[in-house]
Amino acid sequence: MTAGIERAAARLDAILLGKTRQVRLSLCCLLAGGHLLIEDIPGMGKTTLSHALAGVLGLSYNRIQFTSDLLPADVLGFSTYDREAGSMLFHPGPIFSQIILADEINRASPRTQSALLEAMEERQVSIEGETRPLPSPFFVIATQNPLDQGGTFPLPESQLDRFLMCLQLGYPHASAERELLLGVDRRQMTAELQPELNHEELMQLQQAVQEVTVSSNLLDYLQRILTFSRELPGVRYGLSPRAGLGLLRAARAWALMEGRDYVLPEDLQLVLPNVVEHRLVRDNRDSGLAVARQILDQVPVIQ
Repeated sequence: MTAGIERAAARLDAILLGKTRQVRLSLCCLLAGGHLLIEDIPGMGKTTLSHALAGVLGLSYNRIQFTSDLLPADVLGFSTYDREAGSMLFHPGPIFSQIILADEINRASPRTQSALLEAMEERQVSIEGETRPLPSPFFVIATQNPLDQGGTFPLPESQLDRFLMCLQLGYPHASAERELLLGVDRRQMTAELQPELNHEELMQLQQAVQEVTVSSNLLDYLQRILTFSRELPGVRYGLSPRAGLGLLRAARAWALMEGRDYVLPEDLQLVLPNVVEHRLVRDNRDSGLAVARQILDQVPVIQ
């Protein structure tokens, strides 16, 4: 069942050189039914990753460039009066697509950022008193510039919690960068991608994630992680129940990608930093990555 995902990962690896872990985490996030936040400086391949994902999975794709003057209607859509029909005609916004790249999301105002909340959580949008379903699967990849750059609005905790995972692409290794400099243009390679999975296969994989077995011992381990995060001194907010459910979904998806129908503690440990880093904030606003490492070091697997 996972052969198509492995083929997709291999195709993505050929485009995003030296980013195997990030590619697999992105696919894991999609299979788990979550959304992905990428924090990095411009030019690291964030747009390439999102466009390539849509290409290898055969999904519809839209890119929304978030700016300070972007309005919610620019994202969701709007209605105009149609004289011929004698009624209001709805014009769907770019949100009505299967993969959305919300580029530089923290450059938009909080009002426009909040327009994504219902879409990400409920897979639907309410516009002018009417609820409209979004395509399935629905996967938001948002990019965020470092907060010390000008013209940024920090994402509130409620928005950050909607993202299952957060990752950084980072600079490529020297050999990968050399191949990028000498190789084929990545935009051309992305445009030539052919789907490795059809829609039905992808939906079956997402359903299979929910059926991956989780033992009571692993649930005990997960609960110890959640409790530990809430009792750590200096941590502003511990992990919420939604974060615990997200950790479990991500671990199930990773186990499935590894060809197993059961979750191991190693699956949970592997996805944990990317699931919890953006949710764990110290009082001094330091990165949550140090807290994630502390969790992995100090919470026992068996007690």
